[in-house]
Amino acid sequence: MPPSIRANKQLEFRVIKELFKLFPISSIHYELVMADVDRTSGRRAARSGVGFSPVMVGQGKVLKWLSELAPVKTHQGWQRDGNGTSQLRKWLGLSKDKNKSSQVPETHAVDGVSLASFEFLQWQEWYSGSNKHGNWEGDVRITPAPFATIRRPPMVRRQLHLCVPSKGGKRRKYGGTITRHGIRKGDKVIAEKAGKVYTGWCSGDTQTQISVSNCHWKRIGQFTAKKVQLLQRSTGLIVVPSTGLSNLSTLSGAV
Repeated sequence: MPPSIRANKQLEFRVIKELFKLFPISSIHYELVMADVDRTSGRRAARSGVGFSPVMVGQGKVLKWLSELAPVKTHQGWQRDGNGTSQLRKWLGLSKDKNKSSQVPETHAVDGVSLASFEFLQWQEWYSGSNKHGNWEGDVRITPAPFATIRRPPMVRRQLHLCVPSKGGKRRKYGGTITRHGIRKGDKVIAEKAGKVYTGWCSGDTQTQISVSNCHWKRIGQFTAKKVQLLQRSTGLIVVPSTGLSNLSTLSGAV
């Protein structure tokens, strides 16, 4: 896998392992992505020859990782007859927004809710004459829940040969997580300035100051190092609470 895609897949796996510490997870439902660029998929919408998308790359490796945690059941979004994510999502009455840059439940959560519902529903088919019918049977109640995005602190890696050497052959330090004040980049801190107290994450430093940023990595300000205290060492993850799923609580399709 390319390093950038491997890093994204490792982040997904890291989040899932954290969830295993919080909840008694018994099985995993995973959607296999089949991009339209791949004519081998057999779909009429395929636009070109054999191809791939970044989302497709590494799916096999992720499934291998996940199978070490719990049994994995795979689904495909476009499938019918009770195994397609899209079909179940529509039956549940969940609307999907395909604008991936929008960090809202309709973009990033509804498919996950649909995949989880497979565990509690079963597709039943019957015939009326020569006509085939089908419907879901089971019990699923979708209630409001918190929605959050999880990201890594966007820190620059240590770079030894980026800068032109100064007089004496010394190179200016650039990147990395170490600061001169005992606090690492990504650590959660509390800082005081002009009588006001701020909570954020260490994002940089100077000779006498520490830069503190919010959860979106926008700098709150630079604070005197002596007025910055460590709250928690960096976990490598930042959880950003967002809007709730209250819009998913009243569903015509749920039973």
